[in-house]
Amino acid sequence: MKIIIVGGGQVGTFLAERLAENHYVTLIEKSPRRMEMLAGNPRILLIEGDGCQVDTLLEAGIKTADVLAAVTGRDEDNLIICQLAKDVFKVRRTVARINDPRHEKIFFQLGVDIAVDSTAIIAKIIEEEVSLEDMINLCAFKRGKLSLVRVDLPEGSPVLNQPIKNLVLPEDTVLVAVLREDEFIVPRGEMVLQVGDEVIALTKVENEKEVLHALVGELR
Repeated sequence: MKIIIVGGGQVGTFLAERLAENHYVTLIEKSPRRMEMLAGNPRILLIEGDGCQVDTLLEAGIKTADVLAAVTGRDEDNLIICQLAKDVFKVRRTVARINDPRHEKIFFQLGVDIAVDSTAIIAKIIEEEVSLEDMINLCAFKRGKLSLVRVDLPEGSPVLNQPIKNLVLPEDTVLVAVLREDEFIVPRGEMVLQVGDEVIALTKVENEKEVLHALVGELR
């Protein structure tokens, strides 16, 4: 897969180095000083320039890119870059870093496929330890229409000790995975859920509360 990353800060650098192990990665950075620091990894193609400029994106090979990730420290730049990639060059998937959580809705409204709000993720991880609902939204995508959620199954859950094929879940909801201690399980029809299982489900954003109710039951 061919991936373009715009933004050579810590996030962009770590992302590029990790993805370059298995994919073709091009990293765009406009700071000459940062470019000097990034030089040295033969698996990453470096392009010095402004990712908001069409010429720079063309030089990076955006016409043949499968994914573009804009991870600069400016939300305005990340939004412009993703819009250019999506609307002008028809890149299949765009991913944007959100620095200000208040901008998340705008990103989805303007067509960004996946918007990652690091502040919200950290907050959710913290809340996970104190939440009475035992549910955490892992991410939203498809312009905010779909949600990937994780639900911990407590004692008294209505779905315990029965095959997955018998579960009654909200429409357009799919169980993606079950984490049981150190084991990763792909859920199948005859599988029986147990107390403490961490269930990963894909659903519509508006169905999140129904999914929680179906898996956990009435909240006290």
